Amino acid sequence: MKRRDLLQSGALVLLLGAQHLARGATILAVRVWPAPDYSRVTIESDTALKVKQFFIANPPRLAVDIEGIELNPALKELVAKVRSDDPNIAGIRAGQNAPGTVRLVLDLKQPIAPQVFTLTPVAAYQHRLVFDLYPTQVSDPLEALIADRIKDQARASPGPATPVTGDPLGELIAQHTQRPPLKLGGPDSVLNTANAKITSNSVANSDQSTGAKGQKGINIFGTDNAPVQSPAVTDRLIIIALDPGHGGEDPGAIGPGGTREKDVVLRLAHRLRDRINATVIKGNTMRAYLTRDADFFVPLHVRVQKARQVQADLFVSLHADAFFTPHPQGASVFALSQGGASSSAARWMAAKENKADLIGGLNVKARDAQVTRALFDMSTTAQINDSLKLGSAMLGEIGRVGKLHKGRVEQASFAVLKAPDIPSVLVEAAFISNPEEEIKLNSEAYQEQLASALMRGIEGYFSKNPPLARNRSV
Repeated sequence: MKRRDLLQSGALVLLLGAQHLARGATILAVRVWPAPDYSRVTIESDTALKVKQFFIANPPRLAVDIEGIELNPALKELVAKVRSDDPNIAGIRAGQNAPGTVRLVLDLKQPIAPQVFTLTPVAAYQHRLVFDLYPTQVSDPLEALIADRIKDQARASPGPATPVTGDPLGELIAQHTQRPPLKLGGPDSVLNTANAKITSNSVANSDQSTGAKGQKGINIFGTDNAPVQSPAVTDRLIIIALDPGHGGEDPGAIGPGGTREKDVVLRLAHRLRDRINATVIKGNTMRAYLTRDADFFVPLHVRVQKARQVQADLFVSLHADAFFTPHPQGASVFALSQGGASSSAARWMAAKENKADLIGGLNVKARDAQVTRALFDMSTTAQINDSLKLGSAMLGEIGRVGKLHKGRVEQASFAVLKAPDIPSVLVEAAFISNPEEEIKLNSEAYQEQLASALMRGIEGYFSKNPPLARNRSV
């Protein structure tokens, strides 16, 4: 065969290959992840999909043209996967818009800022096309915690109802200072929007959340003004951020019996939340705030940002360990290390947990990555020291209900522990890769015991390290 014939033959093969690739993509799975924070739609395929997107604001809907495929039963499954309680998606329509092009229309319940992006194969996943649908109007989670506290006070002290002005934090402060609540959104508002910059200022020796000279005062979130005299009992919310690891596209470790880490740690978080919300320490009500309260993916840096947004006093990330063999067992507690890891196992564990964003599917933009790196470089020695104290208190209590993998708090560079102003620990409840411990993690009795142990650890920490006063700057 002549050289030109060979080249023509090769060109024909390449052309046929390109056509086959364009029209031969196989849809492997479709998934919908509803959540208050955002809803995600994922289309997984054996080859990368090319898309064009169009957003229509009124009524809000997202149209996406997927090129190189024909409408098939797998894509039609998306229509049935949308739940009626999805906070963001009203429904999905699928149709053959043109030969080789399928159009998906996502009808939305509210104004949305959509992100459409692709992910390359990683872990158990092949190519993924992802639609993340973020509400443009975001509620303030701290406002919800304060409103919940106001309801508790109303139930405890029946009387004329206090009108709500839309600023629960202002209402609560006004109740104790006899001053009219400030209007939300005004120039002097103490409650800013979800995008407000929030800082926490430590005040030394604030055993009772006091003001100057040891005089007790109401210190909900503090002010820079002189403390207001109050009854003997303080009323300062102690907020514990609970962070159930993994979620959504990221199942975490999977046990030999098929147990998924993301499921067992969420159940554990719910049990611990109930205990926290029922606890008062030295007159201070406790409230738990979950970085995720359902099965959806939360990027590592967003978990940190969420904890800082509610000015959490502590951050507790819940996980279930795994290894290549079924033999390792026992619980572990980790704190952050600014230098090297305390052991090779801790270094390996941190590297594994820090890959969660790759598996969960993060749409990383250069600007966001720079902000994340800046945040993660701000961790302080004081934060690490307090984290070690919290970890030790928890480890001692966990050892009373189960085995420990290590008898001391380990340290490594876990991305999720890098809040610069919040004592933070990561708890590996057990080795889910160990068949016996997998059974324990699925046991309600053991989960109850473990949740109680973690609660005792938190209480033990605060018995020696009272919550500090803090300011909310607008």
